[in-house]
Parts: sequence; C-alpha cells; structure tokens
Amino acid sequence: MPSAAKRLGVSIATYTIRWGSKTDTQRFPRWKDALDVLEHCQKLGAGCLQIGVNGWESDFAGQVRDKRESLGIVLEGQIGLPKTEADVARFESSLRAAKEAGVGVLRVTCLGTRRYETFDSLEAWQRFKEQSWTSLTLAEPVVRRHRVKLAVENHKDWRVDEQVALLKRLGSEWVGVNLDLGNNLALLEDPLAVVEALAPLTFTTHFKDMAVQACDDGFLLSEVPLGDGFFDLKRMKEICERANPAVQFNLEMITRDPLRVPVLGRKYWTTFSDLPASALARALALVKQNPPKQPLPKVAGKSPEERLAFEEANNVKSFAFARERLGL
Repeated sequence: MPSAAKRLGVSIATYTIRWGSKTDTQRFPRWKDALDVLEHCQKLGAGCLQIGVNGWESDFAGQVRDKRESLGIVLEGQIGLPKTEADVARFESSLRAAKEAGVGVLRVTCLGTRRYETFDSLEAWQRFKEQSWTSLTLAEPVVRRHRVKLAVENHKDWRVDEQVALLKRLGSEWVGVNLDLGNNLALLEDPLAVVEALAPLTFTTHFKDMAVQACDDGFLLSEVPLGDGFFDLKRMKEICERANPAVQFNLEMITRDPLRVPVLGRKYWTTFSDLPASALARALALVKQNPPKQPLPKVAGKSPEERLAFEEANNVKSFAFARERLGL
C-alpha cells in the first residue's frame, strides 16, 4: 500500500450529508465527532482527513491525535480566519488545539459563499477584499509563530490572478493555497490553467472531477465521482506533485443537486466589470465541448437513507478510481 502521504484523503465536505445527518441507521450510524470520522476513513482507505477544528479542547485534541496515529491517518484542519484583533485569541486557541492533534496544514476560506451570489455592488466586493487582507495579516504572524501552514482555498471568490496577487503581497512561506480543482469553473476559468497557476503555491487540495451542462441562464456545475467528469486528473495530479512533491490530495465529492452558475444574468457580472467577453465565450465553449457522460447527480426526491447511500457510493467509486488509475 502507498504511504499515508500518497493515499487519497477526505475533506469533510465529501460527507456533507452524513456529517450533518439526523438519520441514524445500522448501515449509516450518526457521527458524533472527528473520532467517528477517522474510524470511517480507515475503513474507506483514506490517508488523510481534513475537518473543522474550531472550538476543540485540549483533551479532545489529544484523543484525536492518539486515534489518527493509531490508524496511520494524516490530519488537516479547517478553521475560520480572524476578522479583528479581538478575534485573534480565538483563532490561536483553535490553532493550538489543532497542532496538538497533529495538524500541520489549516485550510481557510476568505468567503464562505459564492462571489456571484453574494455581492450586489463593486463597493461590497471591495470591502470583502479589504477584510480578507486584514484577516490574513492577522493570521499570518500566528501561523508563522506556531509553524503551521495556512492554505487559502479558491472558494468561488478569487480568480487566479487576484489570489496570486493577494498571496504574493502577503509574501509568507506559511500562507499558500488549498487548491480546489473545480471551483474556478464558476468564475469562467479553465480548470487546467487554474491548476498550473496555483500549484506552485499549493499546500493541499480538494481533489475532484466535475461535469457541466448548459442551462437557460448559464450552466450547471456538479461534482461527480472521479473519472465520471471531464477533468484530466492524471495531468492535474502530476502538475501539483511537480510543484510540491509533498502535496496532499483530498477528495471533495459533494453529493448534492447541480449548482446553477448564472453567467448570462446581470447580477453575475457585478464584480467582473473588467472581465472581457472572451472569458465568457471560452467558458461556454468549454461547457458545450464537454457534455455530461450521464445525467448530473441529484439528491432531490431521495429519502434520508437514500441520500446517505448515494453519497457513500459516490465516495467509494472515487476511491476505487484513485487507487486503480491514479496511484493514490
């Protein structure tokens, strides 16, 4: 079996349905905390778990450390950036607990929502950019002092040139990227070009395959099991490893209804005043050239038990593809 560092890991979003489920069955018992998720990772064959660490107490962090060490699983954290000086203590407390559990990389987002759905004006977008800079400059001395890497996800907020400029302005070896292979499709960027641009700054990944389909106001975007989409996953993996041989690959296969990306709607363009029409033309051409291999996955109309089973089947299929075709 490959080393733990080169086994496919899991972002907790891969289990969005089960992690928040109130359904408790014999086949899919409810998860209480990260210890339960680690047990499942071991059964799945995952080499890493990326999970939220906000609010962990020291004794629980110790339990997580002991569990992950016994199972041979790498641990990455997800944490909220500090908004103000008063929030730094909270951030550092969570970081300390995460480090005690063995976390060396913390994934963060500047925006928890989607840019094109969130902002109603350029002024609001500018305020977000200023807040993001404030948050990163507050967090950077903390992660540098504790020697923990901070990985900023491209979370349908930054286009590549914006994110690269932000991180280069910060200029810290401790702050880089949590590279999501598919998110920037929603910002009219080619996935392979995104990987090539962000790989040199990447600490960890949300590894995924995507399918697209045209709709009346733009296109639909869906995570699909690895191998079922149109991404050149082998090439993307090679680009990431060439830039950072230690990079971690974490599956993020979110089982949900397709996301609507309304690129033909007026609001979509609120924060893209300088984006040329050629970007839209290239994105729509990409959608047209890559019709889905099968109907896009949906959870609407399924029972809670069926949703849990669908999610698990998608994840198992992805792990099988990663082992057999990607050497993960």
